[in-house]
Parts: sequence; structure tokens; C-alpha cells
Amino acid sequence: MYSKWHDKAYPRMVCTLCTCVLCIILVAGLWPFHVPKNDVTWLDKGDGLSFGHYGSILSSHAFQTNSDGNTSGSIELWLVPNQVRGEHTILSFDSSAHPGIPFSVHQKSDGLVVHQHNEDSRGTSRTAWLPVDGVFREKRAVFVTIALGSRETLVYVDGVLVKGSSILGASTKNLTGRLVVANSPSASDSWPGQILGLAIYDRQLTPAQVAQHYESWTKKRRPVLAQDEGQVALYLFNERAGDIVHNQLDPLTDLTIPKRYFVLHSSFLAPPWREYHANWNYWEDFGVNVVGFIPMGFCVVAYLSSVSVTEKAAAITVVLGLVTSLTIEILQAFLPTRASGMTDLITNTLGTAIGVMLYRLPVTQGLLTKAKQHGTSTNPSTGTICGSGTVSADSVTVGTSVRV
Repeated sequence: MYSKWHDKAYPRMVCTLCTCVLCIILVAGLWPFHVPKNDVTWLDKGDGLSFGHYGSILSSHAFQTNSDGNTSGSIELWLVPNQVRGEHTILSFDSSAHPGIPFSVHQKSDGLVVHQHNEDSRGTSRTAWLPVDGVFREKRAVFVTIALGSRETLVYVDGVLVKGSSILGASTKNLTGRLVVANSPSASDSWPGQILGLAIYDRQLTPAQVAQHYESWTKKRRPVLAQDEGQVALYLFNERAGDIVHNQLDPLTDLTIPKRYFVLHSSFLAPPWREYHANWNYWEDFGVNVVGFIPMGFCVVAYLSSVSVTEKAAAITVVLGLVTSLTIEILQAFLPTRASGMTDLITNTLGTAIGVMLYRLPVTQGLLTKAKQHGTSTNPSTGTICGSGTVSADSVTVGTSVRV
């Protein structure tokens, strides 16, 4: 009888759909299933390092605060971006002496964004953001100087001042901690491009010094240093081999190139308020994580309701969605290319619940019932009607065994 064939085919179909949905979710959540190689290579021609999609380097030891309490500083960066889209971290200082977000430099499309720490007269700590548009062009070298004064930040591009901004309070201890290049210390945010030179100073460079250094870097591939400029680090990237970029001024802060891609402080079930960002990417990820678990909720509740008839199928399905998401988030903590957070846990569980609700809609139930009744009334091998005027008990069971 065709009804017996359908009794076997329908459960098999639902089980197959559940398995496929689960496999797709696991692949999407845990890919590439391993820690990739650190995609950092020396340039074939000339001095410099090339950073791929997953590449980063870091200093062996932390940069220290000056004993005289100086709060100024400067950074010179000679770099070539591979692209002018998205937002990536060019460099950052980890475990700085100040609280909150560490000092960092980012590329946002063709613009530069500087995050720096400051403190007002009442001791309140703040993080100032300074965006500078139109700095980068794809695969074109650019020389950027960021000069931090006690109460202002100046950004120079190719030796010319392009933007300045006063800060609310005094710059404090920004250039301290371990230096991470081409990535964030707390999340996978690697920057694809080339670094040709890098220098750090413990005081704010003057416009004349900035212009002189730009000419020296671009013509002689290194700055002409004077004794009163407070040099802290100078990386020429001229080794062309090996896993060390030497600081010409202090070997304690040489840059090392790990064999495997890394994030210094991978998150583990980070709370939602730490993951929230008021931008389109955040809400896009939010929506994807909700929609991605809707098929799971729909297929699992269908199985528990009509194949392996179970009491409280809806509640069990939502719990299974929560457990699946929690398992993925825990495993993501061991993968530097992924981020473990509770926001995904919430959105995945919400998506599972939406899938359950979609399955329980009267419209959905009506469509499923009609599909089953149509399947049990037609023999696929002969195309004839099974039981011209009588519906078998098996057919009734298949057509009406939906329970939520």
C-alpha cells in the first residue's frame, strides 16, 4: 500500500532535513574548524611584511610609561592597504595602563580612525574617536603620522597635516602595553595589507619633524632621528626572512611572527553589552543569527510533533536550539577566527522559537495536512487513486498525526 510507503518516506524526509540543517549550522558556526596558519609573509621585492586575511604580529614585551609622567607620543606608519572596504584594526596596544578600550588605529573603508584614551580634571576616563576620511587608496602606499599632544591629536598624511582635534581632558598612557600589529588584541579583526615601516616616539612631533621624517622614510627608508625626539621604537622591516622584526632601538620590544594566527584575549561568552555596536554590521549579524536558526526550529518541532510524537515538543525544540548554540559558542572560544558571545546565544534561541511558531501557524498546518493527504491518495508507481471511496486507517494516521 502507498500509505505504508508514505509512513516510511515522511519520517525519513524529516530526519534528513533535520540532519542537513544541523550540519549547515555547525559548518557556519565553526568553520574552518581549526586554527589557521598566520598569513604573514616577507615581501618578495623590497622591505616590508604582507598581511593576509588572517595575519598578525606582536611585540615580545610591553611598552612602558615614562617615569616623568609624559602623556604625549607619536606614531609613524608606512603602509599599503589591500582594499578600501570594511573596517579593520591596523594596530593596537594591549593591556595598556589605562582602563577601557586601548589605543588603536583602524581603517574604515578609505578612512582612518584613531581611538585614544583621555582623562578629565575629575579623573573620569574616556575614549576619544578621531575619524579622518579619504586617507587610503587601494594598493597605494601612504605615510601616516599620529601626533598625540597633552590636549590634542593631530593626523598627518604624507607629511601634511589633514586633521586635528582637541580632546576632553588630557591624553594619558596611550602608547603602553604590548603592541599588536594588523589585528585587535581581543577579537579577530585582521587588517589585510603591507607594513613598510613603523616608528614610535614618547612625545608629540612638530610639523617640521613630521615633514622631515616623511622625506627621509620615502627616500632613505628610515627617519633621520635627532636626540630630542624621544625615540622609543623603530621597525624598518628589512630582515626579509625569519620570524622577528627587530626594534632598532630596544630588542625587548622586537616584533614576533607566530606560526599560527592568534587573538591574544579571545572572548568567552562575552555579555551582550560588550558586543553591542551601533552600526549596520552589528544588526546584520543579529539578523543572520536569528534567521539561521529558524529552519532548525521548524524541522525539529516537525519531527517531534509528527514523527516521534513527543509531549511539549515546542519547549524541547527551543531547549535543543539553546544547547546547540551554547555548544557552538563554547567551541568558538578556541577558534581565533570566531567570537564567543551571548548575543549569538540569544539570537539563535530566538530564531529557533520563531521556527517553532511558524510551524504551529494554522496556515502551515493546513498546507502540511493537504500535502500529506494528497500524497496518501496517489500511488506514485501507478498514478491511480488508492481506495476510490474509502480512506484507510493508515492514511488517517499519516494525515492527522500533528501534535504540538
